[in-house]
Amino acid sequence: MEQRVPRGPREKYGEELKLRRIAAGMTQEAVAREMMCSPTLISHYEAGRRLPSPPDAKRLDKVLGTDGFFERWLEDLDSKFAHHFVAAAELEKQAAEIRQYGLTLVPGLLQTDDYARALFRAYDPNYRTDDIDRRVVNRMERAQILEGPSGPVLWTLLDEAVLRRRVGGAIAMAVQLRKIADMAEAGRLRLHVVPFGAGEHALMESLLTLMSFKDAAPVAYVEGLYTGNLMDDPALVSNCRTAYDLALGDALSHGKSLALVRAVAEEHENGEQ
Repeated sequence: MEQRVPRGPREKYGEELKLRRIAAGMTQEAVAREMMCSPTLISHYEAGRRLPSPPDAKRLDKVLGTDGFFERWLEDLDSKFAHHFVAAAELEKQAAEIRQYGLTLVPGLLQTDDYARALFRAYDPNYRTDDIDRRVVNRMERAQILEGPSGPVLWTLLDEAVLRRRVGGAIAMAVQLRKIADMAEAGRLRLHVVPFGAGEHALMESLLTLMSFKDAAPVAYVEGLYTGNLMDDPALVSNCRTAYDLALGDALSHGKSLALVRAVAEEHENGEQ
């Protein structure tokens, strides 16, 4: 049988993982047992459909005795993003549906140039302009997956706090909110806002992204300060989906959310906050 030629960096990573596993005399099931994950996940890694998280790459090295090889390669594979986000960024490109929740910030896929730039400056007070520029370009490139008919179905759930916090100043915030409203009005995303009046809700403690695929099991990505956790365990993903649905139940309708976003954008522009 003719061997398939890897199509890109992810496929090459997976092909090398398969070769090292075979050289170690291990099956996918044996590696999965040592990793405490499913054989299906190892299969996805080897096929190049998914990248391991940094902790999983480190565990692969330990199981296969590859002395940090896969951990180092993962770091070099995609330097556009923080290491904890590399695997999630790859999955974004493959997702058929993305459900994202913003607790205090506009999710990265929807950010404007000025909004993202203000965030990066806040994260690093000693920033270099060229480094900030590179990060902003990378973030804007991520959003290209939303263009065209083949992009994912996008659901966006926002806490009202996201609308009220002035990131980048009043005008930048108004522009940011109008971008979200315009995309929602054009049918490019389904928009819902959890208002302050809803009180407590199921997603008050984390930023969450749920991704579904045509040919693979769904995953959940939870992000914190300088950390990110990509989960494919069915029980955990199901729990995250339930929390999302519960919070969605406390949110305003699409139409009322759209009206609120436009109203708050006008408040920012008029200096009413």
